[in-house]
This record gives sequence, structure tokens and C-alpha cells, in this order.
Amino acid sequence: MRKLPLALLAVAVIGVGVFFSLPSLLDRKMNSVATPAPYPASEPATQLHQSLFVADLHDDALLWQRDILERHSYGHADLPRLLEGHVGLQVFATVTKTPRGLNYQSNGSDSDNITLLAMAQRWPRATWSSLLERALYQGQKLQQAAADSQGRLLLIRSRGDLQAFLETWKQDPQHLAALLATEGLHPLEGKLENVDRLYDAGFRIAGLTHFFDNEVGGSAHGLEKGGLTPFGRQVIARLEQKSMLVDLAHASQPLIDDVLAIAKRPVLVSHTGVAGTCKGPRNLSDEHLQRIAANGGLIGIGYWDAAVCETSVGAIVRAIRYTADKVGVEHVALGSDFDGTVHTPFDTTGLAQITEGLLRAGFSQADIARIMGGNVQRLLLANLPE
Repeated sequence: MRKLPLALLAVAVIGVGVFFSLPSLLDRKMNSVATPAPYPASEPATQLHQSLFVADLHDDALLWQRDILERHSYGHADLPRLLEGHVGLQVFATVTKTPRGLNYQSNGSDSDNITLLAMAQRWPRATWSSLLERALYQGQKLQQAAADSQGRLLLIRSRGDLQAFLETWKQDPQHLAALLATEGLHPLEGKLENVDRLYDAGFRIAGLTHFFDNEVGGSAHGLEKGGLTPFGRQVIARLEQKSMLVDLAHASQPLIDDVLAIAKRPVLVSHTGVAGTCKGPRNLSDEHLQRIAANGGLIGIGYWDAAVCETSVGAIVRAIRYTADKVGVEHVALGSDFDGTVHTPFDTTGLAQITEGLLRAGFSQADIARIMGGNVQRLLLANLPE
């Protein structure tokens, strides 16, 4: 009679072990690369790359239980690999909710994958039921990493922070600036005052939507795909008042139109493709490219197949070339979507391959410097809070 309870206990123990190991297994499987490191580049490209200030507008590493201060053999980015890739500034986004059956065409908001992930990764209990707490917790993870980094990682909150960092970086590029962003504003939980909560926690970039429509407006992957809601208009005004940058990645076309019609400050699209080289529900039309450029904004070109239609450096460079030709090189940036459950040509140590691709595509060294990070630096120095 005792064997059955013992067997059930063994099954339960195994089940718990599998549950808590699942996030790491998912991370390894879903944040993959086409080829493992190292990623060779020509000597001219390598030398040029080492002279550049490199900035990337989107990484989801905070979602996973990896310590970003330690080097890993899986996933796309951590501090050692970012420094090896000569990255000077990385935007880290917080992911707080994704629908079951996630797809690029149509998703409701009535289900969530992140709750179980939060439990399995032993996040604080408050994060199990609050999207705001999930964003704040991931932000705290980044702040703690900065505190534990012995000065190698600095969380940027102001123009002054960035200016001071750049002086340090010029002397020793083995330092990384980090900016905190939210992927979708569902963590506001419908309350305008939560913009201030995010700001006080260090968030400086606000993606409006992710894979479903929310209280602010429509997603390119939502059910209604509408424009700004009345609440969303209040949110845009509050974000601009706080000098937080609006991110239109994942936004529906009507939402992009509505934001650009009222925006008084430059916007960005942190990680995207362009319809001119790869058609897709969230890839920007020529009209939107032109309107974002007219607003003074930036377009971060992604690295994954749905953004550029191939898992290759050539496809990334084609999207960059198309965008630069259409609206000017000063409006183009890098937006990898690293660690966002995407398959990419390389991890962050392979960025010199983009530099080489841009050289082969005929870009000047000055233009490459703008694309690889100079444009991001300029936008932030002009638009972060003082």
C-alpha cells in the first residue's frame, strides 16, 4: 500500500523539476542562432567596427532567468557578449504578457503565457497577477545587474547620465549603457498614474502595444487593430510630458497614424522590418517610413525572418539600404529583437558582420557610424529627460 504514494510523490517531484527547468529549455530553444560563434569578419570591417559606438534598440533578455552579467552559451546577449560585440548602448525591454497561440495575424487579450513563466522562474508572487509588477520586477533586475557590475553596466535615466557615460566609454569601451523600455503599455493596467510609476522605476522608452490590442490602442496583431483610444491620447501626452520616447513597434497602422498626428516629439520603432523588402503585418510601409522620418524619428531594423524575410546578414542590410534610400541614413538604426523568441543569423558578438555588410553595400564609414549607433546616440541626447 505504501508503493503508490511513493510513486505519486516521485512523479510529483519530477513534475516540479520539469516545471522549474522549462524556462531554461524554452530560452535555449526559442532564442536561437543560425550558426554558432565565432562570427568572422574581414580585417577592414573588424577595424571599423572597433571604432564605432554601437547601439541596439531592443533586447528581451530580462524576461529570462539568465544572469545578464554572466556569459552564456545560449540566447543572444549578456554583458560579456555585448562588450565583445563592441556594443556601447543596449535597450532592454520588459515583456509582461503574450497570448496563447501567439501569431502575427490576430490575437485576443484573454490569455497569457507569462504567468506560468513568472511562476516557473520564481518571480515574486505580486508578479503572478499584476502586469505592472512584472514590468517593475524586470526593471529591478536590470538595476540590480547595474549595481553588481562594478561599473561596467550603467542604467541611463537622463541626458546627463548618457553624456557622462560617453566620456567614460571613449576612454574605455568595455562599458555598456542600458536603457529600460516596456514592450506594450498594458502594464499601465488602465491607470494614467502608472506612467509615473514606470518613469520613477527608470523606464525611458514606452512601446504602446505588443501582440494584442490594449487600453492604449491597437496592435498590428490584435483583433480590432484600431487607433489610439481616448485613454491612449492621455497617455501620449503624459509620456511626452515626462520626456519618455514613444515606440511604435507592433503598432497597428491606424495607431501609427494617430500617434504621428499628435506627436510633438520624435518617435521610434525599436524593432521592425519594412514592407519594401519584406511584406508583413507589422512591417512599415513607405508612407509610414516617410512620416516617421518627417517626425525626426528612428527605425530600428530587426534581424529575424518575419522582419527581413530571411535569416541572413544580407537580408538585414537590404532592409537598411532600402530604408536609408527612402528616408535618409539619419533615420536608420539597429533593432535586433535579440532574446525575443527569434531565430537570428548570430548572437550579439557577430555585429561586425553587419558592419561588413554595410561596407559591401556601399555605405560610407560616416554613414555606417550613424546606422550602427550614432543616430541612437543623437536621438537620446536630444530627447531624454534633462
